[in-house]
Amino acid sequence: MKKLKLDELNRPDIAAFKAQEKLPVVVVLDNVRSMHNVGSVFRTADGFALEKVVLCGITAQPPHREIEKTALGATQSVEWIYYPDTLSAINALRIEDYEIVAIEQAENSTMLNSFRPDPNKKYALIFGNEVDGVSDEVMATIDECIEIPQFGTKHSFNIVISAGIVFWDFFAKLRL
Repeated sequence: MKKLKLDELNRPDIAAFKAQEKLPVVVVLDNVRSMHNVGSVFRTADGFALEKVVLCGITAQPPHREIEKTALGATQSVEWIYYPDTLSAINALRIEDYEIVAIEQAENSTMLNSFRPDPNKKYALIFGNEVDGVSDEVMATIDECIEIPQFGTKHSFNIVISAGIVFWDFFAKLRL
């Protein structure tokens, strides 16, 4: 077996990527403090062709060298917007008919493997701060909460691991 070279991957250029159909998913970062996490979310959003990244509160914004270390240019391909607070972002997304979904460990959450996204809906997936998770203020406004099943001793996954798991799950259920 031979690994493919970059020019053999047939990836779209930025203009073609921007024009292609996107997965009806927006990722919302609720006060994510690590710029490396922000950059990695951009890169993962590019990989699954998500509609956009919404940066809120203390979440850093491009252009920034620390974001680009992990984004590897995805801040140019993936549309993004900044809101000073997450509730303002949620209000704007509701106007655009997005289903607001927190990715969090919470009472009455739906396990990811049981969640079935509706192909006729658009989703805004909220990922919270690395220490505090999705804020209580935001949790009070969501339509749904999805939890990733976990079986080890740690209390949570890194935000980027969570994003990759959830993005893949939505992609597989909506496109494959």
